[in-house]
Amino acid sequence: VGPASLLDTLQSVSVDGQTVSFRLTAPDATFPYKIATGAGAIVDRTEYPANRLRTDGGADGTGPYVLTSYTKDRQARLSPNESYRGAVQHTGRPVLMRYYEDSAALEKAWQERRVDVAARTLPPAVLAGLSPSGPGRRVTESDSTETRDLVLNVRENSPLHDRRVRQALAAVINREKLVSQVYQGTTDPLYSLIPAGVTGHTTSFFDTYPKPDPQRARKLLDAAGVSMPVRFTYGYAEGRESAVAEAAELKRQLEATGLFYVTTKAYPWADFQQRYADGRLDAYGVGWVADFPDPDTFSGPLVGTDGSLKNGYSSKEADRLVRDGRRYEDRSRAVEDFKSLQDVVAQDVPLIPLWQRKEYVLSTEDVGGAQYLSDATGVFRLWRLDWI
Repeated sequence: VGPASLLDTLQSVSVDGQTVSFRLTAPDATFPYKIATGAGAIVDRTEYPANRLRTDGGADGTGPYVLTSYTKDRQARLSPNESYRGAVQHTGRPVLMRYYEDSAALEKAWQERRVDVAARTLPPAVLAGLSPSGPGRRVTESDSTETRDLVLNVRENSPLHDRRVRQALAAVINREKLVSQVYQGTTDPLYSLIPAGVTGHTTSFFDTYPKPDPQRARKLLDAAGVSMPVRFTYGYAEGRESAVAEAAELKRQLEATGLFYVTTKAYPWADFQQRYADGRLDAYGVGWVADFPDPDTFSGPLVGTDGSLKNGYSSKEADRLVRDGRRYEDRSRAVEDFKSLQDVVAQDVPLIPLWQRKEYVLSTEDVGGAQYLSDATGVFRLWRLDWI
């Protein structure tokens, strides 16, 4: 579940002196974006084995910072890279990034002022109660392209293999209630593969399933000839209280129809990834953050054959639309392909979009630049932070 899906059009790489040439299997106007991500970092081949992961905790690459130390699941210490010669003019100050076991631990660290800047995984109840005028801190709220999807295993051995069963699920989920009950307005309902604010966004799931409709779902299940209630497993990653509440709300909504019976379970992150990659979960919740500023980051990696979600989905029509959407250097010409792709996804239902996050960054009064930390492109701009 790494970045390999970003490079699915890469056939070979050759080097002649300082010139690196990439040969592609198909036209891909987004390829320059992709090699500008971490997936395209230039590294020392003697430090990175070709057939296994690097295990010494070190890192090579190019960027404004040098990783000076790293402790798994605890912290990473970064220092300005004195050899950096890129587009960033001011490489900032040293940064200590701390990792917390769950959102409650991060909230406690913030309340006790053990961190100067907090972003992403604070609990919804904390975010909902924030005030920009609160004493001793700054609060930045902005749009985000981070999304959350209910991914469905479409393999033959899954109870969700039949498309009509997946359509029945899509026909009964109430996103508005999920957002209000679990996330207290800190996320927005999402009705399509590509989030709002990104070129090509539509409301294909709202158009196809405009309101929760248990009667329609029952007819779909009758047509599929399956026993009711349909029993399936739902897995999610540990670490966020909201993920527990989300699983409980989805289970409540689905079982209230009498059409489904859902077994939910949380797993440690690495175990969770391995389980869904192996097809051992019928359904699972996955968050997605843009790798680069283009709608393609929400298409091929999510619904293309052999994509990152590992749910067994493969569609010739979806793959064709993904390929066609990559052809145009003028990205506005790809809009119709993206719209058609979202219609295909709403019919095949390999996943069900749930919500789109709002971005919150909290900082103490003596830290400036936190408002620039993230701008919904997937780039974490630590170099914009400064101490006043």
